[in-house]
Amino acid sequence: MPLSVLIVLGTRPEAIKLAPLIVLLKARPNIMVHVCVTGQHREMLDQVLQTFSITPDSDLQLMQSRQTLAGLSARAMLALDDILEQIQPEWLIVQGDTTTAMVGALTAFYRKIKVLHVEAGLRTYNNFHPYPEEVNRRIIDVVADIYATPTQESKENLLREGIAPERIVVTGNTGIDALLMIAERNIMPTLIQDEHLADKKIILVTSHRRENLGEPMEQVFLALRDIAERYSATHHIVFPVHLNPAVQQLADAIIGQTQGILLCAPLPYEEMVALMKQSIFVITDSGGIQEEAPSLGKPVIITRETTERPEVVQSGAGFLAGSDRSTIVRLAEQLIEDPAFYAQAGTIRHLYGNGNASTMIAELLR
Repeated sequence: MPLSVLIVLGTRPEAIKLAPLIVLLKARPNIMVHVCVTGQHREMLDQVLQTFSITPDSDLQLMQSRQTLAGLSARAMLALDDILEQIQPEWLIVQGDTTTAMVGALTAFYRKIKVLHVEAGLRTYNNFHPYPEEVNRRIIDVVADIYATPTQESKENLLREGIAPERIVVTGNTGIDALLMIAERNIMPTLIQDEHLADKKIILVTSHRRENLGEPMEQVFLALRDIAERYSATHHIVFPVHLNPAVQQLADAIIGQTQGILLCAPLPYEEMVALMKQSIFVITDSGGIQEEAPSLGKPVIITRETTERPEVVQSGAGFLAGSDRSTIVRLAEQLIEDPAFYAQAGTIRHLYGNGNASTMIAELLR
C-alpha cells in the first residue's frame, strides 16, 4: 500500500524549495502525494507552481488583503484540520518557517500525524529577528518527528535543544535543488533586454522582511539611492518590489524616480534566477537568496541585524549590514571598486548542498 504524504505550503519561498521534492515524490509509485496550498501568498505562489508545472490537489485560498498573523493562523488551522480529516496522511511535510508551515505542523501534531520538517534547525535565538519566523520554526521543531537540516550547524542547533541525533539528517537545502534545475535553462532575463540594460552592471535588490518595515527599510532605500546616484553611469539597480503595500509605497516614495534604479513587479522564479546570474552582487533581506547567491558566485549584502544562515558570512560570501545606510553604501563601494575584495566574495560556494537534497529526503520517507 502506498505511503500517504500531505505536503502543505503557502508562500513563494516554500513553493520554490518544495517543488523539486514534490516532482520527485509524485514520480514514485510507492508514495501517494497530496499537495495542499493555503494561498498565504497568492500571485507570487502561483508563479512558482506554474514554473515547475505543479497543480495543487487542494487550494484553501486563505489570502486576505492586509491579513494579520493571528487571523491567518486561525483560518489556516481550521482549514488544514479539515484537510487532515479528509486525507488522513501518515506523514505531513512542511518547509521552513512560515505561518503556513507552523500551523500545519501544529495541526498535524494535534491529530498525532508524523511531521517531517524540511530546512529544520535554523536559528538566530532572537524571537523578533526574523519575525515571526524564528518562533515559527522553533514551534515546528518541537513537534516534528524527522528533521532534514541544510547544514551541520543547523543540526548542531537541534542537538543542543535535545533532539535525538537519529532523527536528524543533514540533506542540504532543497532550494539549491530548485536553483540548479532552473539555472541550467540558461536564459537571458527579458527585463535586461526590455529595459535596454545590457551595457550596465546589474545590482539585484530584494526587501520585504516584516521586522524591517518602517524606519529600517527607509534607511535601506536611502542607501540604494546613494549607490545609484554615485554609480548610475555604469551600474543599474534592479528591484523587484514585494506585493506588500507598505513596501511598495515606501519604495515609490524614496527611490521611485531615482535614475539608475528600476522598480518592477515580482518576477517569475525563472526570471529571478536569470537576473541573479546576470547581476554582479545582491542586496537583500531574503533568507533563500542568501543560500542561492553563493551557489552562483554572487556576493550578498544582507540588510538584516542577524542571520540564521551564518555559513554565508563565515565563508566570506556575505556581509551583515543591517539597515545602516553608511554600511550598505560602504560595502557596495568595496564590491564595485576593489577587484580583490570582489574576487574573494564572488567565488562559487555550495554552502547548502549540491542539488541532491530532495533525493535524500525521499529516501528518508522510503
